[in-house]
Amino acid sequence: MLEILTGAGLAVSAGLNAYIPLLVLGLAGRFIDGVSLPGGWTWLSNEWVLGIIALLLVVEVIADKIPAVDSINDWLQSIVRPASGGIVFGGGALAETVAVSDPAAFVESGDWVPIAIGVGIALAVHLLKALVRVAANTLSAGAAAPALSTAEDITAVVLSLSALVLPLIVAVVLIALVVTVIVILRRARERRRSVPA
Repeated sequence: MLEILTGAGLAVSAGLNAYIPLLVLGLAGRFIDGVSLPGGWTWLSNEWVLGIIALLLVVEVIADKIPAVDSINDWLQSIVRPASGGIVFGGGALAETVAVSDPAAFVESGDWVPIAIGVGIALAVHLLKALVRVAANTLSAGAAAPALSTAEDITAVVLSLSALVLPLIVAVVLIALVVTVIVILRRARERRRSVPA
């Protein structure tokens, strides 16, 4: 159960920012004794991989704060974020996923299931994030982009860290995230209705 909460927290985080959970999981696997990545995921703790992920994170953080560029970035990240979600769910849920040398054996073994779950979770969060961002940018003429992006990054960091340290907090954070999205969508709908035609 805790492994599933860990994987879900990391996958939701990946839907918000692909690189934060990858970096957190890789750093934890490299520097924290209590965290050991499954055999198929140890590459995440390689210093070169961590460096590349950190560089991509910097680019993502900057691009996501600029109105219009953030929407283009969301389109570009439509493959990266779900892929990241699959990786971190697979690594965070401690799935013993092996290298795919024999696709038939991979499918039969069920090793693909955690990856598919992570991809699905991250994709759903990513699509919701992209829709909320477009609506917020439209209503605020782009002024909301930096604030929303910062909130998303902070949420991704909190989710990633709590998924590894105390997975039960993930459930609370996810509920708070859902409530926040509902409130934002309702406010956007109310503003749209209040604007004279």
